[in-house]
Amino acid sequence: MAANKKAVPMRQQDAVARRTNFNEVPLGYSPEEAALEASRCLQCKNRPCVQGCPVNIRIPDFIRAILDGDYQKGIDIIHEADFLPCVTGRVCPQEDQCQKLCVMGKTGDALMIGNMERFLADWDLANRSLQCWEPVRATLSVERKAAVIGSGPAGLTCACELAKIGYAVTVFEGFHRTGGVLSYGIPEFRLPKAIVATEVEVLRQMGVRFISDALVGRLYTIPELFETGFSAVFLGTGAGLPKFMSIPGENLNGIYSANEFLTRVNLMKAYKKPDYDTPVKRGKRVTVIGGGNVAMDAARTALRLGADKVTLVYRRGRKEMPARHEEIGRALEEGIEFRLLSNPVRYEGDSAGFVTRAVCVQMMLGEPDASGRRSPVEDKDSEFSIETDEVIVAIGTTPNPVIPRTTPGLVTGKHGEIPVDANGMTNLPGVFAGGDVVSGAATVITAMGAGKKAAAAMHAWMQKN
Repeated sequence: MAANKKAVPMRQQDAVARRTNFNEVPLGYSPEEAALEASRCLQCKNRPCVQGCPVNIRIPDFIRAILDGDYQKGIDIIHEADFLPCVTGRVCPQEDQCQKLCVMGKTGDALMIGNMERFLADWDLANRSLQCWEPVRATLSVERKAAVIGSGPAGLTCACELAKIGYAVTVFEGFHRTGGVLSYGIPEFRLPKAIVATEVEVLRQMGVRFISDALVGRLYTIPELFETGFSAVFLGTGAGLPKFMSIPGENLNGIYSANEFLTRVNLMKAYKKPDYDTPVKRGKRVTVIGGGNVAMDAARTALRLGADKVTLVYRRGRKEMPARHEEIGRALEEGIEFRLLSNPVRYEGDSAGFVTRAVCVQMMLGEPDASGRRSPVEDKDSEFSIETDEVIVAIGTTPNPVIPRTTPGLVTGKHGEIPVDANGMTNLPGVFAGGDVVSGAATVITAMGAGKKAAAAMHAWMQKN
């Protein structure tokens, strides 16, 4: 019997209802829906989907386990490569990775691999046994301690892999809550905080020690960590320094980065309105600058905080937007207005210094740039204004410079990124790095892959030194 060419859709909250709450939008598969989607898998011998996964999950095997009703086997298969499937099943851009290479996509809908991964991960959260995460104690020649800086996806994965081997791992987190960008950067309606907290707790039960409110580079330096007995250090500090456009009026009150906006909402619990009186501006006419996932997150969050109108301004067209297609679609469903091929050139404000207007120009697409996208070119004499009382800038981030500035001899790149060799080690012996601090802003699963690779290299390093 030929496989069904149409994918099984995931149920989700009604667009009108979800505008006013921070509950998850996609509702997950039922066992029947998961099995129906799993039945579409062709179980290809060459497994192109596995090749498209940054951590090489045995995708056809976990799909087969769903079809067999053996959910424990399915989640065990995923856990071989992916410590956080409850996260990656929700936020990983499968459409550009594993699903992009799915053979079913040539004649119909690609398999909804992420949806099935989430189904198994959610089943695991409800029926979990820690047995699969008990440390596999290696015979270490000498007792060694490893330090992990940052508790985002790269840091958590690195810590998990080292703990499974048997190392004493300490994770240092600059914020009061662990999880890195998973906790402070992704809204509750895309990734509930309770899920991240549950996975961190698994690591604690494995023996990983977490120290919060510990900004390495200020409270401790990398040399001091080695002096206190750590044998190797992993830098998984991400890319949390926001970029701005440096245009007139950008210092007006009411204009700030998406990074600050989302951090306040997530870490100071503004999403639990009205129970928390979080100090975050709740604009009524909000303008978001950018076209990536962060811009979508900021726009949809502003709407849920009570904005009457949210306008997203992006200098290219919809085809060139780097955000996930499903997030773009959900933003449009919720009523976010898109002003495409537009770019702000200045901001104007009132006598009290608060922004009141974003002055923009129309753009045209020229020749492709280094990213392969057509470069936006300003259309002269095309100015128009958007009345606004809040502007959220979401045009990218770079690594925070605090660690490079306090680590003598550490080499950094043009934009503050930290170069590493094929094994993830920096130019300093015993200091490794991975994730956005190396690559610039990328995906959760890519950062996890870097953390896993670095852990293996750190193990080899600590056994030889």
